[in-house]
Amino acid sequence: MQGDFKGPKPYSDTTEEITPFEVHISQEAIDDLKLRLSLVRWPDRELVDDWTQGVPLAAAQELIAYWKDKYDWRVFEDRLNSFPQFRTKIDGVGIYFIHLRSKNENALPLLLSHGWPGSIIEFLDAAERLTDPERFGGKAEDSFHVVIPSMPGYGFSDKPRDLGWNPGRIAAAWTQLMERLGYDRFVAQGGDWGSAVTTALASQAPKGLLAAHVNLPMVVPAEIPANPNEEEAHALASINLFVTNKTGYADEMNTRPQTIGYALNDSPVALATWMYEKFQEWTDNDGRPEDALTQDQMLNDISLYWFTSTGTSASRLYWEGVGATIQGPEFFSSARSGGGRITIPMGASLFPAETYIPPREWAEQAWENLFYWNHVEAGGHFAAFEQPAIFAREMAEAFRQFRV
Repeated sequence: MQGDFKGPKPYSDTTEEITPFEVHISQEAIDDLKLRLSLVRWPDRELVDDWTQGVPLAAAQELIAYWKDKYDWRVFEDRLNSFPQFRTKIDGVGIYFIHLRSKNENALPLLLSHGWPGSIIEFLDAAERLTDPERFGGKAEDSFHVVIPSMPGYGFSDKPRDLGWNPGRIAAAWTQLMERLGYDRFVAQGGDWGSAVTTALASQAPKGLLAAHVNLPMVVPAEIPANPNEEEAHALASINLFVTNKTGYADEMNTRPQTIGYALNDSPVALATWMYEKFQEWTDNDGRPEDALTQDQMLNDISLYWFTSTGTSASRLYWEGVGATIQGPEFFSSARSGGGRITIPMGASLFPAETYIPPREWAEQAWENLFYWNHVEAGGHFAAFEQPAIFAREMAEAFRQFRV
């Protein structure tokens, strides 16, 4: 099956059968993007000399000029098509996924869940290290069979046509996906929304799930400490900074995803800057997102959203998963992803530039069986995207005890 994507498509031919999939964006759609990029009406310059008012005009113009004149989608499309891609219908929605099996038949199945404004693209470099560690100087016994699905409403997955596609429902769909692929035992990992889905999956504790791991532990204590220690104070300050100064994007998508969706679906510049801001704010960088990710890497991700017209549908996950009901510290709590004390073995890797790093003790309160907790040397919110080697190393270390 091929996708000739210029706008939303119903994928009405998708069934529960696992069907090979190949990406092909029409030249008409690429030409349309270039035209739109040439007709941008720029705003006036910001009144500050940093990113505190949002993406600086000069940075936006540099990114858009590169997208229009130098970026080549076909290069990335060819790379994407080098991976085994599939689609299958689960709970009424066509789900796109990459299924990269290791040459080691005893490899451990690993389910990877992305977030926003990320996509399956986050995991591509790490996936090769995970399935074939020997090629990168590792050991065959640390290999994984890797499954990377696109969230409903993201990328080449269908856009849900009914309400209720929250992290818990997505987690249940992921269990069906792993069963359909024939895996009766597997481990799971996620960051951002992928962390919420992975945490919900662990809360559901399906029969085949051995353990779960996140790089954004969404845990807060049942009671905020009156006299926090240094680590607790830092975590609480991170929450306060986020909810008072950095939730503008989330407030809009939590409450009015359709309204922001008109800009994200109609204007590639609006889409690019909406996402580019987060690449700057959430990566391990020295002031510019290009310190952590190349322009091509970021534009691969942005272009995927653009060509699949999923800026709006992806935003609805915020409305479904958080809405206007959770404020303050609760934004980070397990209520966002299912609630309740989790008994499935849970682990976490803490990347230094992550938006929120809780103390281990807070995770122990929420997770009955904390089997892995490690602070790593580099990287931010987009852990696998920014640091694929470190991410792959962490997966090997964390899940080693669950191998046969």
